[in-house]
Parts: sequence; structure tokens; C-alpha cells
Amino acid sequence: MSGGSDESSPSSRRSSFNSLSRDLELPSEQGCLSVVVLGASGDLAKKKTFPALFHLFAQGFLQSGEVHIFGYARSNLSDDGLRERIRGYLKGASEEHLSEFLQLIKYVSGSYDSKEGFEKLNKKISEYEMSNKSESTRRLFYLALPPSVYPSVCKMIRTYCMNPSGWTRVIVEKPFGKDLDSAEELSAQLGDLFEENQLYRIDHYLGKELVQNLLVLRFANRLFLPLWNRDNIDNIQIVFREDFGTDGRGGYFDQYGIIRDIIQNHLLQVFCLVAMEKPVSLKPEHIRDEKVKVLQSVNPIKHDEVVLGQYEGYKDDPTVPDDSNTPTFASVVLRVHNERWEGVPFILKAGKALSSRKAEVRVQFKDVPGDIFRCKRQGRNEFVIRLQPSEAMYMKLTVKKPGLEMATEQSELDLSYGMRYQNVKIPEAYERLILDTIRGDQQHFVRRDELKAAWQIFTPLLHDIDAGRLKAVPYHPGSRGPKEADELSERVGYMQTHGYIWIPPTLA
Repeated sequence: MSGGSDESSPSSRRSSFNSLSRDLELPSEQGCLSVVVLGASGDLAKKKTFPALFHLFAQGFLQSGEVHIFGYARSNLSDDGLRERIRGYLKGASEEHLSEFLQLIKYVSGSYDSKEGFEKLNKKISEYEMSNKSESTRRLFYLALPPSVYPSVCKMIRTYCMNPSGWTRVIVEKPFGKDLDSAEELSAQLGDLFEENQLYRIDHYLGKELVQNLLVLRFANRLFLPLWNRDNIDNIQIVFREDFGTDGRGGYFDQYGIIRDIIQNHLLQVFCLVAMEKPVSLKPEHIRDEKVKVLQSVNPIKHDEVVLGQYEGYKDDPTVPDDSNTPTFASVVLRVHNERWEGVPFILKAGKALSSRKAEVRVQFKDVPGDIFRCKRQGRNEFVIRLQPSEAMYMKLTVKKPGLEMATEQSELDLSYGMRYQNVKIPEAYERLILDTIRGDQQHFVRRDELKAAWQIFTPLLHDIDAGRLKAVPYHPGSRGPKEADELSERVGYMQTHGYIWIPPTLA
């Protein structure tokens, strides 16, 4: 049927997307687009940035007549050299699509602090814009670079590569500093060069499907509105687990540690969406206003509500100092001082070299008062949002066990995306966020005052760790992490369900 094919076509998907754009009062923009990937020869660019652009192209969100892509780096490469370097990472579309996309890519070689390279880059962009003969032009710069070069690169962009007749936008990757002072210094340097609406501080967790579903779940379902507060919720865990260590990146990781690498940004962004109040509308500034408010309501972190760990063998890496106290695991309790969340602990937990790989939000409800079934020992109700892998949402409930006896057991109401949306491709986070930048939607990016509020929460703790006032305890690779972390969770109210394991459903 023609109606069915129209629904799955690129043009209909763009139409649906533009419909949402109108709902959010975002402009639908046209005109030739120049995307510049700085650090084009690096790992981030070839593994994430270029594949995201390719998938947007394959789905029809980027058109060959409207977009051109420029790679910029210090490496001495030709256009074909860059194309061959990234070809193996571009998957999921036909060879025809791939060849057409690769022909859109040009390469410019130059240093990150010399005017010659950026003048050459600007000349290439201008030549494309003139040949396109479009009434309007757009320039997007993606900094797939270490933050240490952001100021010099942004100064070069500002001086030599600004768009004379349309918008210029800049995407910067984390980490945004190492503490409050360094983050504020970086923000001031970039703020002197660009307006806030030109800067897009990317945190790819905000592009994940289940993270983006949090606002819909909370504010579009009457079921959750009366439950989402301290009267019904006992505790909330936001967890990130990896089953591998630093894998040769020990020297780099040792400069940051797990709190700076994961908790202060990825998990704190999820925390904001779980804990914030309902925004006035879906306009980006209204949503980001509420995120800032809840961050400013967080009490100072107490040392006795922090557990740090370092897996055994971490310091075997020759690039890691023998006396390193850098945590590869951390469990931190945040407490929000407001009417909704007073007394509810938020346990943010992240670690490397653990027994499994997953990221999830676990909302544990309070015990049933007057438990006539005496099933408290089986566990509490929990609402679990599984961010990765095997995206899912499930509610753990106590139900009657089938049979002649009145016996209870724990089971679940389960929405597993692999089952429910079998023929739907879930976009990669970078695809979504680059498209948001092109559309000028800053909802899923970190605002300057939001970044400051986040660092204000963690900087005192990080300085204490750096000064050796808190020590990381050893834990075995492949374990759950330090036993002290489980003891902390239990002490602040979390009740583990024994004998119950959620198993993702399969088609088999």
C-alpha cells in the first residue's frame, strides 16, 4: 500500500519531525549547510561524529544538495585519505548511499592555532556556499577535540570562519573543566567569543532514547503524577556499570576519575530529569530553567555518604602513578532540599571493571502499610528504566503465584523496546543531538549556569579526594564493586530484592 511506504520514507519522517518542531515553536530552517568536524582524524570523529552524520544523511535529514562536510585536523591527509579512514565505521545503509555521502566530505589540514589553516578552511567553505547559490547559509563546527584547545580553536573560528550571512553554531564535547574554577574559566573564554545560543555543550546521555523518554513518562502519564514524591518513593538509584577497565587509557583516566568522567555529567543530567519540577512548556529554556533549580536545591555532599573504590590491577598500567588515589568506582548520595524530595536519597553510582555492563534508573517505592500478605521480605515495588543495553522500562510488582495456594511472588510489567519496537531503529545519541543543533534546539544541551551549578555540587568533594582526605578502597575486577557501597545503599534505605532477576524477553 502506498500509505505504508509513505510512513517509512525519509520525507515523511522529516515531516513528522517538523511537526514536532512547530509544536515546540522552533524554526524550520533551510539553506546550504556546512558541517566542519575539527579533529577529523581522531577516534571520536571516526567512531561517533561521522557515523552520526552518515545516518542522518541515509535517513534523509541531510540532503546532498544542501550539505557539505569539512574535516579539519593536523594530519597530512587528502580528501580520499579521510574518506578511507572513516569508511569502515559507516554502516547500516547501501553502498550507493555510502559513496554519495563520502563525496560530500572534503579535508583541510592545518594547526589549531594558526590563521593560515583557518583562512584556508574558510575559503573552502565560502567556495561551497557560493557554488550552492542558496539564499541563506549555515555553519556548524563540531569540536571533536580535547578541551585544552577549545579556546584557541574557538578564537580562530571567531576571527576567520564566522558566517557572514547566516548562523554559526559550535558543539563542544565534555569534559567542561575539572572543577568549578576551571569550568568557569573555560565558560568565560568561550563566552567572550560566542553568544550562549551559539554554544552547544554536548552530553551524549541527553540524546539517549530512554533518557529523552523521562519527561514524557513523568509529565504525560497521570499514573506517575501523584506517586513521584517523598510520600511514596523511598530512594532512587542512578547506576552506570562497565565490565571493563581503563583498557590502555589509564594515564588519561587518572587525570579525571569516575566522578568527573561519568557522575558529574552523565548521571547528574539523568538526575535532573528525574528530580526536576514540571516545566512551563517544552521550550528549551523552560526545561533548562527547571534543571538549574533542582541542581541549586542539592545539599552539600557528606563524606559519610560517599564510597570510593579502585579496582585491583588499575595501577599495573605503566601510565598510572603508583600512588594513585583516583577512583574507578564511586557511590555518592545526593539529597534535595525541597518540598518534593526532602528525605529521599538519590544514590548515584558508577564504576569500571564490574560484573556487568548497564545503565539504569531504579525508583524504589516505600513499603505497603498494613501488609496483610506478609510479603515485605520479597521486595518493594520498583520502577526501573534501563538506559542500556537492552532498553526497557519495567515495574516490579508483587503478584499471586499461580496455583491453589495463596502465595505471592515478584514479577514485572515489562516494556522492552526490542520486543515492542522490533522494526524501529532507535537513533544513536549523537545523531539526535547533531540534528537538534542544526534545528537550533538547545533543550538537550548544557547551559552555562547549569554547568556551574553541577560543578558547585561536586567540586568540594573532588578537591577532598585530590587532597587525599577520602581514600579509594580496593575491589576485585568482575565484582559488584566495594562491599561498602552496598552497605551505604542499605544504610540510606535501599532494600535489595533477593531471588529476583529481570531477564530481557526474546522472540525465541
